[in-house]
Amino acid sequence: MSKAQPLNHTREQITALDNELLALLAKRRDLSLDVAKSKEVDVRPIRDTLREKELLARLVKQGREQGLDAHYVLSLYQSIIEDSVLNQQAYLQGRANPDLQKQQYCIAYLGARGSYSYLAANRYCDRRQINMQDLGCSSFDEIVHAVESGHADYGFLPIENTSSGSINEVYDVLQHTSLAIVGETTIEVGHCLLAKPGSRLADITTVYAHPQPISQCSRFLAQYPNFKLEYCSSSAEAMDKVMQADNGSVAAIGSAEGGALYQLEAVAKDLANQKINQSRFIVVARKAIAVPEQLLAKTTLIMATGQKPGALVEALLVLKAHDLNMSKLESRPIPGTPWEEMFYLDLEANLANDAMQSALKELERITRFIKVLGCYPCETVDPTQLSNSQLMIEPNTSREQQVKPASSVSAQARYSKAYKQSATQIISGQLQIGEQQFGAIAQLSLPQSPELYSQKAKQIKEAGFQGVVVEGLSRQSDVTRNLASLKRALDQFGLEAIIAIEQESELKLATEFAALIMITGKLMVNESLLKQVGSLHIPVILERNTMASTEEFLNAADLILSQGNQQLVLCESGVRTFNDDAMPALDLSALVSIKTLSHLPVMVNPCYATPTAQVGAVAVAAKQLLADGVILNLAEEAESLDSSLALSAQTLTALYSYTN
Repeated sequence: MSKAQPLNHTREQITALDNELLALLAKRRDLSLDVAKSKEVDVRPIRDTLREKELLARLVKQGREQGLDAHYVLSLYQSIIEDSVLNQQAYLQGRANPDLQKQQYCIAYLGARGSYSYLAANRYCDRRQINMQDLGCSSFDEIVHAVESGHADYGFLPIENTSSGSINEVYDVLQHTSLAIVGETTIEVGHCLLAKPGSRLADITTVYAHPQPISQCSRFLAQYPNFKLEYCSSSAEAMDKVMQADNGSVAAIGSAEGGALYQLEAVAKDLANQKINQSRFIVVARKAIAVPEQLLAKTTLIMATGQKPGALVEALLVLKAHDLNMSKLESRPIPGTPWEEMFYLDLEANLANDAMQSALKELERITRFIKVLGCYPCETVDPTQLSNSQLMIEPNTSREQQVKPASSVSAQARYSKAYKQSATQIISGQLQIGEQQFGAIAQLSLPQSPELYSQKAKQIKEAGFQGVVVEGLSRQSDVTRNLASLKRALDQFGLEAIIAIEQESELKLATEFAALIMITGKLMVNESLLKQVGSLHIPVILERNTMASTEEFLNAADLILSQGNQQLVLCESGVRTFNDDAMPALDLSALVSIKTLSHLPVMVNPCYATPTAQVGAVAVAAKQLLADGVILNLAEEAESLDSSLALSAQTLTALYSYTN
């Protein structure tokens, strides 16, 4: 056996490689700006998702050949692509507004150095390679006044947080200012409990924090009722108070990055109620900006519709008629006008767009007040995803990696009856699953014709279903608008909308429209996605991967439960046999095993693993084995839908007439 080289020598080699990597990343970024210059001439969109997919697929394949994990390569290059997109966007934005370009900008933000607002402003300036002269302010009004008076070039205002929601004080300030929104930025908020070096969590008696972090960390704080909470105007003020204190019994809630500026250390991390905790900031300036047409843009406006019935709906129908997607709608009371509200809307559109201009003219005619607050580049870069086949993910079936048999699982597994004796029941509208309630869900595949949504919803309801699961989002044109139309049709007939997630990027859209979400079998192995849905507050249906063992299926369920979401339904749809060309086999023995071991409800979808003529009989057999519900696939073709619905109605009649 050869002798290992000295550790110091290995570390020197790693350092040299890191330096080379940084130099290559910088060179790649420079080349991406050359791409932006080309797109400026040709007027082409910033993103080419088809090329991104081809690039990622090639890199993942090459990485695997060199022993690199597919997810590692994908995540790394998703970050590189995001950086490239944002830098190209910043370059083109600067070129479109040459009169606004300076080497140094004065930025007004809430608090002092180290606050989240400071970190957001600093990141925004770094992206644009401009120097930041910071101006800390004690209130949102002071930030706005600093920009209005010319003492600051930009003001940074936090507008919403994924954990605590919209920040109403900022919306109220926006009602009374002439400033324009010229940008946005979103930062990850990692709340820590910060104290002086050497302090311990057990020593803390007083916690300083801004009201927003206190709200966002309420679950953590509830574990320490002895903490005395002291409210501050910003996280920076809270950290400063701790730094100035003469003992180690005080702490502040803030970021580790900010705490370093005050010589504070984290005695507890990841305090937020939600694992994914982000804050979005808007950037305000005295003058509006021009946004190049290649950039994805947002337009924010405020309007008052008056008190007549249906006034808001009438205004929103104008947006629908012009095919404008609304990403946010917020209402705030109008001071001095009881029971009237001002509405804030974020539209995914460029103000210079013809459809946007036409919609504004119509809205001016039907609203009592309307004002554009700004048009600005959208800085949310949705990562391009690859399919499981492109990632070449295969469940590990080697003897060394096998999970221990389900019969010997730990009694503390959250899915087990030892952990929770009573059966879990999921109730959403008229859909009830578990605890002797049998749920019936129809499955529709997109694309579908929006004109037939109401007719299909009526037929599905009459057949006996309580919910509809929709799959194939990527195949539906204008999916956001079509999902909104479909949900309205389902709501009209009391059917619960369920969206099947086939790509991780679809989760955000699903949570906007769905009463429940379904994780399809091919994503059962995606731990990142399972953790995300585990932090949500809506019911989840988890489908078994066709290559997964019962133990792997239950462990995936346990990962969701461990993140806090206890509204979980399992779905057995079939497993692959040794003959890959054959139809999957419905694993009814797994149904029996899971019902013996777990308190979770289990549904069965026999449509993938059963000939059509036998679906009804198999569904009844599953109910005899104590299944808690069934998912039945409906024909995609309009001409076959009636017969498909008739067969489903016969199956449901047999199921409802059967009693255990």
